[in-house]
Amino acid sequence: RLNRDQKEACEMDWSDKVEAYSMDDRCGRYSNQSTNIQFHPSSVKFEESASTPETWAKFSHDNIYKAEQEKTASINLRALIDNILHDVSKDLRMQCAAVNEAFAKRCEELDDAKHKLEHHLRRVLKEIGDKEASIAALKQAIKDKEAPMKVAQTRLYDRSFRPNIELCRDEAQFRLINEVEELTETIESLKKKLLESEESLRNLEDTQMDLEKEIAVKANSLFIDRQKCMAHRNHYPALLKLAGYQ
Repeated sequence: RLNRDQKEACEMDWSDKVEAYSMDDRCGRYSNQSTNIQFHPSSVKFEESASTPETWAKFSHDNIYKAEQEKTASINLRALIDNILHDVSKDLRMQCAAVNEAFAKRCEELDDAKHKLEHHLRRVLKEIGDKEASIAALKQAIKDKEAPMKVAQTRLYDRSFRPNIELCRDEAQFRLINEVEELTETIESLKKKLLESEESLRNLEDTQMDLEKEIAVKANSLFIDRQKCMAHRNHYPALLKLAGYQ
């Protein structure tokens, strides 16, 4: 990063000097007979940001000096890296066996977790089947109450047309009203249980989806670890290659 910073600084300085050289070269070619000259009264002054020959020379010298410093630092760094690579390559070979053992252990753990998830999934699928059967039974029970409700309400409706004094709040009227209320309570209770069962079924289906995703993740992880990673580790590089000598 530091080398790139200095490279960029040098390139920008070089680019500025090329552009300045081009401008000075163009200015040097102007003469009284030039056709592209004109008055510029506002140009007869020093720019506040203008540098002096000393600051100009110092800026260029500093850029070169810093670039040389970074070159030297890079050379020293590469020498240090060579020594580090030599030492690290030995450690890597020692770690290779430990990593292989860790991979094998991890694969066993993934396999065990996958089997447990599959067992749990089978239980959830059975619960889903039972819950679907329960929901179907509840819907049928609600439907079975529709006919008695229609009968009771029709009786009440027809009896509301009894003439004059015959429109009496007799025992039959109270019995019919109680029957409608009981049927209404029963239907509401069944609907409440149906909603609870449907919510439970949705939760079970969400659990099923989560389990299937997790099983797929575990299977993919096992494939990556066993089929890809472990296969590559069979071709682990030798000590000299790790140190960069091959």
